[in-house]
Parts: sequence; structure tokens; C-alpha cells
Amino acid sequence: MEKIAIIEIKNSSAVLSIYDSQNGRSKLIRTENDKINVGNDIEEDKLLKPKTISDIVSILKLYRNIIEENDVQKIIGVADGVVLQARNQRGFFEEIYNNTGMTFSFLNDEEIVKNTYYSVVNKIDNSKGTIINISSHNTYIIKYNRRTTLGFVNINYGYENISNGLTNFQDIKSAFLEKLDLNDLVIDENEPFVGVGNAFINLGRIAKKVEHYPLEIDNNYPVSQGLEKKVTDFINSLDLEKIKKVKGLVEDRTDVLISQLALISAIYEKLKINELSVSTASVSDGVIISSVSTDIQEKFSDLLGSSFDSIHEFNKDENSVNLRVANMAGILFKQLKVMHKLPRAYVKPMRVAAYMFDYGKKVNFEDYEKHGFYMILNSGLCGVSQKDLLLGAFICQCQTADNFNLSQWMKYKDLLNDEDLNAVRKLGIIIKLAVALNSSKKQVVTDVMCDILGDSVIMKTIVNSDPTYEILQGMKVAQDYRKFFKKNLQLI
Repeated sequence: MEKIAIIEIKNSSAVLSIYDSQNGRSKLIRTENDKINVGNDIEEDKLLKPKTISDIVSILKLYRNIIEENDVQKIIGVADGVVLQARNQRGFFEEIYNNTGMTFSFLNDEEIVKNTYYSVVNKIDNSKGTIINISSHNTYIIKYNRRTTLGFVNINYGYENISNGLTNFQDIKSAFLEKLDLNDLVIDENEPFVGVGNAFINLGRIAKKVEHYPLEIDNNYPVSQGLEKKVTDFINSLDLEKIKKVKGLVEDRTDVLISQLALISAIYEKLKINELSVSTASVSDGVIISSVSTDIQEKFSDLLGSSFDSIHEFNKDENSVNLRVANMAGILFKQLKVMHKLPRAYVKPMRVAAYMFDYGKKVNFEDYEKHGFYMILNSGLCGVSQKDLLLGAFICQCQTADNFNLSQWMKYKDLLNDEDLNAVRKLGIIIKLAVALNSSKKQVVTDVMCDILGDSVIMKTIVNSDPTYEILQGMKVAQDYRKFFKKNLQLI
């Protein structure tokens, strides 16, 4: 396993991200974020001030200590192209190198777009659409289709440099609309939109408060045009002191919140967005993906499967059967379709529960199915909607039928319905049966064939060796199977 550190010098912040890397997969293990004044200095006279340089060098020295404490083997330093505008940028980077030994490369517009795109398509499963990335001093609008970028525009204004002394929401919005030129970029309002950056994460977090949304997950949270307007109306109804008390925002940047929401409102209006998905994608994630992945395109064919593999890479042991349990659950879903009568829409949440059926053991072996519920919700799995992730968590918990808790279910009543309730109970039993058929941790049972005879289901196992133990464990599921499928189960 290799540890890789990515250090970004941005317009208004220095960011350290440390990743574990192994077999083309990566896992974020630590971040640090500190405010700097690069953008403001360059706006004034294209010259980085001595204090700014000194502050950045001090921060990077601290980052160097953190890197050494974490036994990092590789450091990647990148700087936004805005630094290139500084007349003393060569002396700036010499000062950094002399004090820290770190070297930096510049990210131009094309590289920022590429890395933003890589990160987004590894976070959200859309084959085509439009990405909007708002940062402190730039706004990128990126069009992509069939896993490649088609074009982009960079508006050289973000939520810090657009205001120029303006404090009124509508004035900032109008000022940005004047700058919002798409040039020749053609945007299809019927294709998916993805919002990237702290401004959109803040939008999502406030939106959840406004609509009393029960999940605290940022990635892949949908914000409709109506909900976006509710958020902006809510913030505009508050005075400045109350805005400063809004909790849970990224970096607690309430000082730029009005500007962030004004830019977002302008983009919704200009692009005629009906709904947008918030993404936690970042340039640093894109840099690490392009640095460690052997085949980026391979991940795109099954984003959820790739996300499983990334999680499993850092948690697996020699006895792991997660993939085989997931495959067996898929076989059982097909074989038992005439009895469970569930649509294919439930395959993805079932797959989540099957692949992560035992992740609760990392908390405590006792009642691990219950612990699996919040392990799944906080797993960071990509390629799955927030509702499907929630269903997967309930399915995992319902491997033991008595684990179902109606009061817990009611907490999410605005996202779930009666059909979902029927589904999670039945699919929990299917997962439990799939686990039982892999009890010896060897691929003894390769397939099953089911016959329905009156009030019984005869499940014939197709095997590589003696399945006695698997059948013994499988029959322990028979009582719960009878309860929810109304049939007696017999394994042979």
C-alpha cells in the first residue's frame, strides 16, 4: 500500500489531501484546509504580497510535518492557473521549495476540467450531462457525453470576486448573469445537471434543513428548481447576523453564502435547470484517480461495482465472500421472482446489502446486521441514489427479520412507501439465504434451481463439493422464509 498526498494551492485556500492507494484504488484518509489570499493579491496588482507568501510557506511546513507523520511516499503539488498571473510566481515557488522541498505544477483550465470530470463520473452515474463547478474565483460549465468531455466554458468569476463590494442578493445575481456567457456551448436542459464545489454542497445542506430531509448525505442529493428557490428565499429572509448562525456549512463560510446562492440562482435561471444533483467531486479526487487508476474508463461501465471494489480493497481478508454473496443474491432474486414479485428497481439496493452484508462486524460481531445499517449509510458508495442506499441499509438490517424497527422506518417515511417495506423484508431473507449458501467460505454452491410444488419451494443446489454445511445453514432461514414468502423452503 502506498500513501499519496495532494497539496493544492487555490485562489483562496491551501488544501492537503492524503490517500491510501493500492491496486489502482484510492481512499481518502485525511484532509486539511487553510485560508490564503492568492486571488485577492493578484486581483489588486498581480503580485503576491510578502505576508501571503510567508503565510503559505508556514502552512506548507505544517503540511510537510503531517505528511512525514503519516509516512507518505509520494507528494503531488498543484496550483490553480491564477498563480501564473502573479509577476513574482517564480520567486514564490522557489521560496516554497527552499523551505519545504516541495515542487508544484500548474493546473490550467483544461486540466481542471479533466480532473473535475474524472471525479464527477466516479461519484454520480450519469453517462451524459452538464457539470457546473463554482469556486471562489472561477465558474466552469462542462458538457460531457458518453464518458468524454465535449467542451467547456470558464467564467472568470466565482463567489468571492463577483461581488466587488455588492452585498445584495439580486445585485450579485444580476452582475453574474451579465458575465454568464456560454459562447458556443450548447446545453440540453433535459439532460442531467451536476453541481460541484462548496457552493452547491452548502445549497444541499440548507435544502435538507428546509425540507426536513432525513439523510445527512451530500453526494447525489437532488435539488429541484422549486427547492433551490425555497433555499434562496429562506436565506434572503434572514438578516446578516442570523445568516452567520446558519449551522453545518462547508468551512462555515457564511460570509460568502449570499454570493454563492446568487451565482447558483443565476445558473438555474440561465441554463433552465429543473433539477440538479449535488456532487462531492473535487479536483484533488480527479488528480488521484488519474494518478493511480490503471484504466479509468473501465470504472465507468459499472460505477457501483467499482465503488464496491474500492471499499473492499481496503477492508478485505482472505475469507471474504462478499462478491459471491452478491452474485448468489442475484441468482436467488431471479429464481424466486414468481414469489417475491418485486420489480428490477430493487436489484441495486439488494446488491448494496448483499455486497456489504457483513460490514457491521467492523463495529461489533454481535448484531452485526444492525450495525450494517449505518455502515452502509456512511459508506460513501457511489453509483447509487440516496434512496437506494437507504433501502440497502434496511435490507442488510433485515437479514434477521426481528431487527425491523417500525419507529426507525417512520423516520424516513417521506422517502419510503409500503412497497419498499414489503421489499426490504423479502430481500433481507434472500440476502440471509445467499450468505448461508456461502457458509464454508468456499465456492461450494455455484447455482440453484427452484421448483414450486404446492405450498413448498424445492431449492436444488448445484455444487462443486459436499454442500451439507451450506444446506444446514440454509434451512435455518426456512422459518423467516415461510413468514414473508408464505411457502415452505426445502434445500437439497
